[in-house]
Amino acid sequence: MLFHVTLEQAEDGWIVAQCPALPGCVSQGRDEKEALDNIREAITAWMWAEDQKAARSLPPDQTPVVVAV
Repeated sequence: MLFHVTLEQAEDGWIVAQCPALPGCVSQGRDEKEALDNIREAITAWMWAEDQKAARSLPPDQTPVVVAV
């Protein structure tokens, strides 16, 4: 999957990375490379957490099937 992210320099010099498509998915790094590495990790964690919430909300008689994208 592809996501657009924004990079912005904070007052303390760190680079803040956000993924607008995923509310609250924000990370940072000392430089652009580290910020991008960290936001990739944050996106993965955000999507995993949302998937876990969805799986817990399934009725007990339904069996979830995992699909790789």
